[in-house]
Order: sequence, then C-alpha cells, then structure tokens
Amino acid sequence: MSSDRGSITVVTAAVIAVVVIITMGTADVGKALVASAHARQAADAAALAAAQELALPSGRVPAEVAGDFAAHNGATLTACTCAPGTAGALVTVIVQIDHLLLLPGSRTATAQARAVVEVPP
Repeated sequence: MSSDRGSITVVTAAVIAVVVIITMGTADVGKALVASAHARQAADAAALAAAQELALPSGRVPAEVAGDFAAHNGATLTACTCAPGTAGALVTVIVQIDHLLLLPGSRTATAQARAVVEVPP
C-alpha cells in the first residue's frame, strides 16, 4: 500500500496559489483600465476648458485653466499647446496608478486630447 496521503494537499495549495495570482493580476489590470479612463476624461475636460478660454477669454492663461480642470479630475497636466490667438488646444495629462498588487512601485496612465473651437466672425 503506497502512501498518497497529503498529495491532494499539495495540489490544492498549488491551485489556490494560481487562483490568487490570477485574481491579483486581474485586479491590477482593472485598476490600470480605470486609471486610463480617468486620464482620458481629465484630458478631455482640460482640452475643452483651454479651448473655451481661447474662444471666450476671461483673463486667465489657457494652460492654467487646463491644469485646474485636469487636477479637478485627478490628473496632472504635463503639456498644453494652447497659445492665445489660436482656435485649438492640445493637452497631455498623466494619472498615477499606485498600490498595484503584482508590480512594485507606481505606474502612470497618459492621455492626450485636442479641442478646437470655431469662433464666429
């Protein structure tokens, strides 16, 4: 009679470990996708705000307005091509992705958006 007692415990432990790793990876991918969506949303809002400031100036710098809207949406403005006198704004924002389960350190999600405003003559 052979002693196979305990072999099912090793297999069960291995299966549980694989399931835990897959679950952690899925959570990390989900967190990255959410951060990417937030980055796109923040970039859209920042570009629209800068374009509105270009079309209907309130006295503020368009890049400053874009930065405020990006920050309000949880992002950091990294670039804004929105010179006064132009009809469009191109912005780039980043969103930090912290506390990933499988990858140490933090990552970033980057998004870019462009908004053009046609001003009637």
